[in-house]
Amino acid sequence: MKHYLLVLFTLIAFSGFSQSYTIDTSEYDENYREDQFYASVTYNLLNEKPSDISQSGFSSGFHFGFIRDMPINNKRNVAIGLGMGVSTNSYNQKNVLIDDTDNTISFTKIDEGDYDVSKNKFTTYLVEVPLEIRWRTSNASDYSFWRIYTGFKMGYLVYNSSKFKSEVTDVKLSNIDSFNKVQYGLTLSAGYSTWNFHVYYGLNSIFDSSAEFDGESIDMKSLKIGLMFYIL
Repeated sequence: MKHYLLVLFTLIAFSGFSQSYTIDTSEYDENYREDQFYASVTYNLLNEKPSDISQSGFSSGFHFGFIRDMPINNKRNVAIGLGMGVSTNSYNQKNVLIDDTDNTISFTKIDEGDYDVSKNKFTTYLVEVPLEIRWRTSNASDYSFWRIYTGFKMGYLVYNSSKFKSEVTDVKLSNIDSFNKVQYGLTLSAGYSTWNFHVYYGLNSIFDSSAEFDGESIDMKSLKIGLMFYIL
């Protein structure tokens, strides 16, 4: 976690410097592009979860990547962005024990008080492809501007893990088959200069149809809310 924060703060500082720097060039520079590297930190929520599942603690997400900015008008303040990135996302929750029983993954309802749980979370690691429609008030000589970027992001799950720690039992699992390999959703980034609000709204479930909790399908989706920082 400390390494993630150090990298993130370094990127923020560099982003602030780069966006305040002014170059002497034409407002309609045909080579002008914007916001091609990004870094984001989010608070991750479990959306549409079963009524007996609740979250606890801070569930964090870290996102880094590159987007190719492709302006579509002469002023170059409207563009399409297509890119690739990586993200890691943790989800802390209270009531579900993810376990492996006889080579079968189970999702068991627990009473937190009976187990004295100190840690219960699962984590996903994704390679992502964002696609955006981008509008901004920038030009080739002004890097402090308003922006609204909206789009769609598709992610491919390359690794996952779960950790359960209590006085009764400790369970650590990885590469659980019950996670959906492909996860996708809608995105929105909006703000001024360095600081931008960011939200991702998942459209499909984190888990596949084999995941059941207390006889009910675990059709939970991801909702990520946080800050987006654009660099260069």
